[in-house]
Amino acid sequence: MKAAKTVTRSSVPGAVLFREGKVREVYEAPDDQLVIVASDRLSAFDVVLPTPIPDKGRVLTQLSNFWFERTAHIVPNHIVETDQAKLPKPFRSRPALAGRSVLVRRCERIDVECVARGYISGSAWAEYRRAGTVAGERLPRGLEESAKLHDPIFTPATKAETGHDENISRAQLADLVGRDLAKRLEDTTIALYRYAHAYALGRGLILADTKFEFGFAGDELVLIDEALTPDSSRYWDSALYRPGGSPPSFDKQFVRDFLVRSGWDREPPGPALPKDVVSGTSERYRQAYERVTGRPL
Repeated sequence: MKAAKTVTRSSVPGAVLFREGKVREVYEAPDDQLVIVASDRLSAFDVVLPTPIPDKGRVLTQLSNFWFERTAHIVPNHIVETDQAKLPKPFRSRPALAGRSVLVRRCERIDVECVARGYISGSAWAEYRRAGTVAGERLPRGLEESAKLHDPIFTPATKAETGHDENISRAQLADLVGRDLAKRLEDTTIALYRYAHAYALGRGLILADTKFEFGFAGDELVLIDEALTPDSSRYWDSALYRPGGSPPSFDKQFVRDFLVRSGWDREPPGPALPKDVVSGTSERYRQAYERVTGRPL
């Protein structure tokens, strides 16, 4: 597998930039559509790090496309076209953008991260150890780190363009978006998680947790942004899974672990990553794609 050139920030002559996110550029397109280009930037603890991860944008885009296609029976998504040759003219015949660009419907984003957790790990484990709760809601006593929960739980968070996302309770979500929409977001998030968890398990992976974003295309609730990638999800090797610790993962936990060891205070600017962390993270992202899809990147 030949690695693509690392893309830290896209520049597309003839295209109008609509917005720039932590790891993506979004461009205007005809017919009320947008083109999303995923870079190789990496965000950890809600801070964009100065060191890119080779092929990361390609993994995020192509794995999202895989999951968007397979979850369309649960909720529609924003994808219009994934073939670079069929994108608007400024994006065609640009090798650097191959495999990392998609044409999507323009949607009105709901500014909430919709998180599903089937296992207690990461920030959820930290809160549980401190208070016996996750997202402010009490869980059974005596759980071990990475333990499987009896049922998946929904733990929403506010979405921040800059700074840190903040976990909120389901009641706070209902206050923000209304009771009916909050219930739809929760039900859809859990349904997506259950489907993806079962699929991943059949590929030898445990989907411990994941987050989704939704928006509206007219009156239709739509899955947007990315889906079930190593950036937005925690994947473990099912053969190596043991509760009572943090299992080896195919996601950016490898980077988070380095950052915690470094003593960084989680405020900008983030530290540069050493070569072994970069190569290890890139390899984990590729493995996640290949294990889930059954094909090479």
